[in-house]
Order: sequence, then C-alpha cells, then structure tokens
Amino acid sequence: MKAGYFFVCAMTVLQAAQPAAAASCSGWNAKMEEDEGGSVLTASVCGGPKADARLMLTCFDNPVLSYDLGAGGQQLEPGISGAFDFKADGKTVTKTLQLEAMYNYFVADLAKTDPLLDLLRGKGEVSVSADKYGANSFPLKGSGGAIGKVLAQCGKTKPADDAD
Repeated sequence: MKAGYFFVCAMTVLQAAQPAAAASCSGWNAKMEEDEGGSVLTASVCGGPKADARLMLTCFDNPVLSYDLGAGGQQLEPGISGAFDFKADGKTVTKTLQLEAMYNYFVADLAKTDPLLDLLRGKGEVSVSADKYGANSFPLKGSGGAIGKVLAQCGKTKPADDAD
C-alpha cells in the first residue's frame, strides 16, 4: 500500500511539473526535487520533439542517470533494458539502461569518472537513441555547472529507505 501511495504522489508531482519543464528546455539546471524519501538535488534538462523527454542526474553514493522517454515511453514492460547511444560533439557513449517501472524511466548507475558524464558536460546538444525507442535531443547548455553541483553531493546524501 505504501508503494502505491508513493507512486500516486510521484505521478502527481511529475504531472504538475510538466508545464514548467516544457517552458525551460533551453538548458540544464540543478535544483532540489521531491523523491519518495524527500528532497534530492537533481540536475535535469528536457528535450525531444514535444519537450516532454527528460534526462536527470542524482547522486547518493554514486551518480544515477535517469532517462524519461516522454510521450513515446508509454506502456513499457517492467524488467526491460536497452542499449542507448549518447552522441555529442562527434563522440558516442553506449550505456545499457534498466527500466525503473515505478517511474517509467530508464536508469543507469554510473561511476563518478564515467565517460558519459564527460560527454554530458560538453557543448551543443546530445542525442540519445536506441533502436527500439527512437531518439531525443537535449541541449547541453549549463550542463557542466548543473552536473558539477550534483556530483559535489555524492556521498553526502543517503537514499530513501525502501523498506515497507
């Protein structure tokens, strides 16, 4: 029951945030966002053709990248994963992301020195694609500062207790 309550609360927060996110797709920002255990510093950017796709980075002990496909991500099957290509400035980093069914996001645990984090701190834009899920592009403006703020918090914040 507790998990169902958190899901409803999370979806309410996400739906309320969508119009604001759509209006701020010009670059990355780092701000406190609500998670099921409280507030967590999150670097994020929106993109895609409808500005409803999102890349998000949080960090507890290690960085966690989340990718919300936007409207194209509806009806995904729990337990799936996919290889996603992140392309920017002539470089490509491929990562396998697992579906986090509660939020319908793909996620990957990263090392603090992961090449993907370097790619995301570049200039221009990044394209995220997978054969099965299509592609979305995101601006990289402000990514260095936003990602840097989140990485500075690694090891200082503990994730919410998942016990029911």
